[in-house]
Amino acid sequence: MSLLTKASLIFWDFDGVIKDSLDAKTQAFVNLFKSFGENVSENVRHHHITNGGMSRFEKIPLYLEWSGQEPTKKLIDEYCEKFSKLTTQEVIDAPWVSGVEEFLRQNQFNQEFILVTATPQQDIEYILEQLDLKGVFLSVYGAPVKKRNAIKEILSLKDLKPEATLMIGDAIADLEAAQTNAVPFLLRKHSLNEEVFKGYTGNFIDNFSDI
Repeated sequence: MSLLTKASLIFWDFDGVIKDSLDAKTQAFVNLFKSFGENVSENVRHHHITNGGMSRFEKIPLYLEWSGQEPTKKLIDEYCEKFSKLTTQEVIDAPWVSGVEEFLRQNQFNQEFILVTATPQQDIEYILEQLDLKGVFLSVYGAPVKKRNAIKEILSLKDLKPEATLMIGDAIADLEAAQTNAVPFLLRKHSLNEEVFKGYTGNFIDNFSDI
């Protein structure tokens, strides 16, 4: 696919694009709030799935409100810590999206890779270290940095034309971050985002095995 192979720099999302780790995170959110009843936990599940790319720092205060709790900084921090403990190793152990590990490590098209993810900075750096993947990326941006701001910063720092780059993501937030910066977008399509991208007519990929 020329869109993927001709870009001089690629912005990558992580969950659902590099690792098939979305199920682990979905279940973690559900488990955190299941004691507040099925209605709350199902609302959490649905919101999380339909708002991929939104960080836990934004989701957890909302879910606390839904469960009748006041989202104080102390409580938000507690839930974020619980979420990290539930998910970090699960993400590390999650299967790779087919073909992506080879694409990243071999970098046969001599591209620069930038990671932009809603996972907190400390967590994603630890995950990358455990996967021996940190050296693959020129820069890594995690929450609380917004993806659109990370992309804007890199375009400015490297004096790049947006059309020379590419954003690969699997969530509406990824698409919006690309569009905000006039960067071409490639959707990684999977079973969990089919409904969200039902009317999407742009470029997409299922995996990276046949590049």
